Amino acid sequence: MTDRWALAPAEDGGVDVAPLGPDGLPAGPVRRESDPAGAVRSRPEVTRWVWRSTADVYPRLLATGVRVERCYDIEVAETLLLGHEGRHGEPRSAAAALARLRGGPVPPDPPQRAADPGAQSMLFESTGAALPLADLLAVYAEQQRRHGKAGDPGRMRLLTAAESAGTLVAAEMNRAGLPWSAEVHRGLLRELLGERYTGGGEPRRLAELADEVSAAFGRRVRPDLPADVIRAFAQAGIKVRSTRRWELQSLDHPAVAPLLAYKKLYRIWVAHGWSWLQDWVREGRFRPEFQSGGTVTGRWVTHGGGGLQIPKVIRRAVVADPGWRLVVADADQMEPRVLAAISRDPGLMEVAGRTSDLYQAVSERAFSGDRDQAKIAVLGAVYGQTSGDGLKNLAALRRRFPKAVAYVDEAARAGEEGRLVRTWLGRTCPPAAGAGEEAGIPVGPGEDEAETAADGRTAWAPGYASTNSRARGRFTRNFVVQGSAADWALLMLAALRRSCAGLRAELVFFQHDEVIVHCPAEEADTVVAAIHDASALAGRLTFGETPVRFPFTTAVVECYADAK
Repeated sequence: MTDRWALAPAEDGGVDVAPLGPDGLPAGPVRRESDPAGAVRSRPEVTRWVWRSTADVYPRLLATGVRVERCYDIEVAETLLLGHEGRHGEPRSAAAALARLRGGPVPPDPPQRAADPGAQSMLFESTGAALPLADLLAVYAEQQRRHGKAGDPGRMRLLTAAESAGTLVAAEMNRAGLPWSAEVHRGLLRELLGERYTGGGEPRRLAELADEVSAAFGRRVRPDLPADVIRAFAQAGIKVRSTRRWELQSLDHPAVAPLLAYKKLYRIWVAHGWSWLQDWVREGRFRPEFQSGGTVTGRWVTHGGGGLQIPKVIRRAVVADPGWRLVVADADQMEPRVLAAISRDPGLMEVAGRTSDLYQAVSERAFSGDRDQAKIAVLGAVYGQTSGDGLKNLAALRRRFPKAVAYVDEAARAGEEGRLVRTWLGRTCPPAAGAGEEAGIPVGPGEDEAETAADGRTAWAPGYASTNSRARGRFTRNFVVQGSAADWALLMLAALRRSCAGLRAELVFFQHDEVIVHCPAEEADTVVAAIHDASALAGRLTFGETPVRFPFTTAVVECYADAK
C-alpha cells in the first residue's frame, strides 16, 4: 500500500487515479472513479495527492467537505523549475511541460481573469487543459529528474512541497472567507463619509472637503484629479511633482489639510465603500481569491476586492463570529532575522536568537544604542539605501556584521550583472529583460505589491524585472531576503495548517508576515501555541539548525482592529 496517489480529472466528469511508488512511477493499475470526492474520501491512507493544479481540483473537494493532507501541484512545480533553470516566462502549464518533453509545439498558458465581485469565480472552473493521467505522470517523472539536477535538490524539493502546501492553504482560505460585519462596515462609512447622495455622486463629507480645497485655491479644483491639483498649486506659485502624501505634507498652503483628508477618505470610498461592500461581502464573509506565490518573490496576492490592502479603519468590520475569536499573529522583525539565517553571520545570528528586539540589540553593538539608526541601517542594507547617510550606516553595519552585508552585496552585484539570483530554497529571480524588450516583465496577475524602501517611498515592484542594472541590483539585494522569508512563511503556514487539522479553527487571512486564524474562544490558547511551534519548525526546516528565532506577536481579539 502506498501513501501517494495521482489524480487526473477525466472528460466524463470522473477522475482517473493511480498509486505511485517511491520512484514516482505507477505502482498499480489506473482506476476510473465517477466522483472525485469519493475517490479521495475512500482512500484516507493517502497523505499526498499528485495533480495538475490545486486551483482546479481542490475547491471541488472542499465543497463536499473533503480535505487532503498534502499535495504536489504539477503546475506550481513547473513554474519553480522553469525559473530555476533560467527559463522564466515560458508557458508553465502541464500541457506546455508535456509538449516540451515530447518536442512538440508549446501551447501558451490560458489567460487568467480577475475574480467576479462577490463570487468564487474561478473555484469551480478549470484553470487549464486537462491531461490524461498517463501524460500527467510523464510530466511528473520528468519534474523529479529536473529537481535532481537543481543546484541543491533537497532544498528545491522542499520549496516545491512548500509552495504546493501554500496552494492548499489558499484554497481553504478562499472557502472559509474572512469574517466581516456588513452592519459595522455600513456604520463606519456613515461615520467617515456622511450621507450618500442619489445618482452615485460623492458622499457628503467628500463634497464638503472638495469645497474646502476649492476655497483654499480661490477657484474650483477637482481634488480627485492630480493634474488639476498640480495646476492649482502652480498657479499659487508652488511647484509640486505629484500629489503623494509625503510631498504634500511638506507644503505650507491652506489647501493641504483638506486635500490630505479628502485623499484618505476618497480611497476608502472607492476601494471599500458601499459598492465594494455590496459586491464582495456575502453571508458574513469577505472572500478575495488568495493566490500563493503570486509575485516573483513568492509573496501572495489576491484577485479582486483588495484583500491585502484593508485600511486600518476598515478593519473594525472584521469581526469574529459569536463565541469565536480572531488570533492575529505578526512575525517580529522578520527580514533581519531571515538575513541572519541565510547569511550565517555569527553576530547577527546571535542577536537574532537571544532577543525579541533585534534592532535594539544591533544598536547596542554598532550604533551607540540608537535603535532608530540601527533600524534604518538594517533596512537600508536590505532595500538598497546605500547613498548619503545610508552609506555611512552601511559601513557601520558592515564592521559589526560583515557576512550579512556581504551576502546582500553579492546578491546586488549578481543582479546588476544579469546573473540568476536565488532564495535560500531555490526560488529564482528572473534575469533582466534583453535589449529591445519591454522594460518590465509581469510575473503574475493580481494587485501590485510594490516594495517600500526604508524612507517609506516605493522602491521597485517585485512583479517586474528591470532592464536598468542598478535598479535590478537593488531588487535582487532585497529579493534574497524577501523571497527567503516567503519560503519560510509557506512552511510556517503548512505546519500551522497541520496543527489546526483536529480543531474547528480555520486560517482566514495571510499577508507576508501576518496570519489570522478564526477559532472558537476555547481553542484560542491552543492556536497561539500552534503558531509559535509552527514558526520554530519552519525555521529549522527552511534554514537548518541555527540560533535564529522567529517570534510572533499574537493577539486574541473579537475585532481585527483591536489587534493593532
